[in-house]
Amino acid sequence: MDTAALLSPADTALAETHQVHNVGRELVDFDMYRQDTALVEAVHREGAAWADGALGDFGRLTGSAEYLDLGVQANKHPPELDTHDRFGHRVDLVKFHPAYHQLMRTAIAHGLHASPHTEPRAGAHVARAAHFYLQAQVEAGHGCPITMTFSAVPALLATPSLAEAWVPKVTARVYDPRNVPDAQKAGLTIGMAMTEKQGGSDVRANTTRAHPVSAATGPGAAYELVGHKFFVSAPMCDAFLVLAQTPGGLSCFLLPRWRPDGSKNPLQVLRLKRKMGNVSNASSETELRGALAWMVGEEGRGVRTIIEMVSHTRFDCMIGSAAGQRAAVAQALHHCGIRSAFGRVLNQQPLMQNVLADLVLEHEGSLALTMRVARAMDQRSRNPHEDAIARLVTAVGKYWICKRTPQHAYEAMECIGGSGVMEDSPFPRLYREAPVNAIWEGSGNVQCLDVLRAMQKTPAVVGAFFDELARARGGNALLDRWVTALQGEFADLGELEYRARHVVDHMALALQAALLVQHAPAAVADAFCASRLGQLGERQYGTLPRGLDCAALIARATPHALSPA
Repeated sequence: MDTAALLSPADTALAETHQVHNVGRELVDFDMYRQDTALVEAVHREGAAWADGALGDFGRLTGSAEYLDLGVQANKHPPELDTHDRFGHRVDLVKFHPAYHQLMRTAIAHGLHASPHTEPRAGAHVARAAHFYLQAQVEAGHGCPITMTFSAVPALLATPSLAEAWVPKVTARVYDPRNVPDAQKAGLTIGMAMTEKQGGSDVRANTTRAHPVSAATGPGAAYELVGHKFFVSAPMCDAFLVLAQTPGGLSCFLLPRWRPDGSKNPLQVLRLKRKMGNVSNASSETELRGALAWMVGEEGRGVRTIIEMVSHTRFDCMIGSAAGQRAAVAQALHHCGIRSAFGRVLNQQPLMQNVLADLVLEHEGSLALTMRVARAMDQRSRNPHEDAIARLVTAVGKYWICKRTPQHAYEAMECIGGSGVMEDSPFPRLYREAPVNAIWEGSGNVQCLDVLRAMQKTPAVVGAFFDELARARGGNALLDRWVTALQGEFADLGELEYRARHVVDHMALALQAALLVQHAPAAVADAFCASRLGQLGERQYGTLPRGLDCAALIARATPHALSPA
């Protein structure tokens, strides 16, 4: 019986305890590209205006409710490992939710894994970075195999015989997740298996050994690898770049999951890692029991062979963290434009304006630096200045942007309040994801040491860095004083390694400020310099100095749902 039908209108009113009002709503069905003004400006400024239309289409896709839900589902249903089938055969099979496969399929169809290699042109890296940045706001974990596949191509090109056999399929816009030999596929993905228990970032401490299978040795020759890898992301990739010891020293190898005869290569997955974030991405421990592989590059030059690959993966960490900042501040701005407290909409209240504007500034600086490095990557092969910027600033940016993201995610979550802590909010995933890029592909200390190494190995990069800053000279007095003080840091070489974080912090802020002074609206550039360069020591978000146009910063960055067609 429908008991509601027996109630009088007065009784029905009494049955409802309250009306739901003054609450937020999901940020879905918005244009993730067009409503990110800083991104649109950067794409045009850094040389990829030709990609504006494609990015507009992609931004509407990535901002749609259906597509955003793929990211939710891919993390709600993490990958599962079957080491054996039910008959006892070794299979080492990782199974993913269909949402993960759809994200992979879309990323590869749009060339996030290969477009600068297959369609080289002015702005190719900028356009690819913008696409990757939009995709990463939907879901970060699947970006790992996309990044590794993209980054593997320069390493493979070091050995023409391997490049000829593998690069066409690695760069194809075809995603084939089947657990079958690479010969049966039109498109392939590449992973990395570098680190071991005893060494971590110190890969020269690796103990995995490579044994030649015939009299032939050196680049392109076949070896069998025996040892272990403590951290292998995306074990369902079709092949992996692996480091192993030979008589000539640490060398790089290409190791497929299947042997040419169709038998399974003994790269055995022991277990999947249980990570605090990056849940959709399968990370694993493996043992190599005579796994067949081919040497990539020169014997004993394994680190040199993969160094360009690592620079690409580190750059993608910058993109991913800048994307995380944008996703977090977009959620905070969206919510605070709806929710009222104490009689006023949150984004109209001075203290909340201070916090929101500060979060916007952090993202603006991160995105400007990221896209500047993208332009350097586009031009480095023909411009020594751009090569120096790519060589030095990738490490600076990877360190600084990735390091700033966890606090940024937390502060944005606090803008939501208690609801932001709930697992049905986007913020727990954003927060758990935030530290990952700071640790992967070289932690903060490794990046700072790489900055020092680049300066010592190629002193010209220091001159290029200050030449880059000089382009903003006279645009802001605080920046000019900051650069002068930074030059003094370089003049004092005492205990430079001990001071490395201090120096790299100041390098990052100087370059972010210089880019914003040159290219951003005055409200952005002046606020960034006043808050980042005018205040020394530790600071919380929401401590901007007086006299800034916070409302303009908030309006510039706030997303909104698209009107129905």
